[in-house]
Amino acid sequence: MIKKTASATPAPAGTQAGAPASAVTRERRQRVQSAQTGMAVLKGLARLGGRASLSALAGHVGESPAKVHRYLVSLIEEGLVAQDSATQQYLLGTEAIMIGVAAMRQADPVRAAESALVRLREALEVTSFVAVMGNMGPTIVRFEEPGLPVTVNVRVGSVMSLLWSSTGRVFLGLLDDSRVLALAQDEFAQAAPALRALLDASETPARTPVDALRRAVQAELQTHRCTSVKDTNLKGISAVSAPLFDHSGRLCAVLTALGATGGFDASPAAPVADALRREAAAASALLGYAPPAARPA
Repeated sequence: MIKKTASATPAPAGTQAGAPASAVTRERRQRVQSAQTGMAVLKGLARLGGRASLSALAGHVGESPAKVHRYLVSLIEEGLVAQDSATQQYLLGTEAIMIGVAAMRQADPVRAAESALVRLREALEVTSFVAVMGNMGPTIVRFEEPGLPVTVNVRVGSVMSLLWSSTGRVFLGLLDDSRVLALAQDEFAQAAPALRALLDASETPARTPVDALRRAVQAELQTHRCTSVKDTNLKGISAVSAPLFDHSGRLCAVLTALGATGGFDASPAAPVADALRREAAAASALLGYAPPAARPA
């Protein structure tokens, strides 16, 4: 008769065979906690601007200087952290910089905004798109619309007005670029009298209508973090737009939602504007942007 014998279960890698299960679990938990603390130290250094003293870093992560120092030694061995011999401050090392460069290469505003467009479409049932600045002006590069779309003559590849679309106004207000200003001046010069009249009223001896609009848009963005239009670019259509920023704080794209004026509230306090601001902030965070209030002094 053949006797059945229980097969031995291999011990987890890095543990001794026959070690009690509780000891193995405890060791695994310690390794996880150690990795978490190491990552907290590395992220803390990044959030302090990539350079900090031991005491400042320890205070930031809420650990003792002695404990943080032990982790810094390991991070230095891996090239993720370096130490300035002159100031004794710690800074991000070569390997950390390489990781950051690789991440920035993957930071695509269109990709970052894709899920935002879908959420806006499904949650609010609005048409939405993301635009970037092209050679001819703000250009739509991704477009989403609900099951019952609003009829508009814009699609992927459409170039938006710098002066009369909310999308273009964000670019006009935030891009300090002579080429953008020249495009806006040309657009104004070639516009129909009725459209020009919308801006002529704001003209002063000290500035052109385009300059006046640019300052007004900057003030609107500063206050509401979005800008809106009603029946200016497309009759019967209102729109609200919010900026997307890259890791350097530069405007890289604009997120826009639009709808029929009668049933679309584009005011800054409306649900659409609120959702748009949240989505733009989330997409900007994916691109590495940190708002001024969150940046190290």
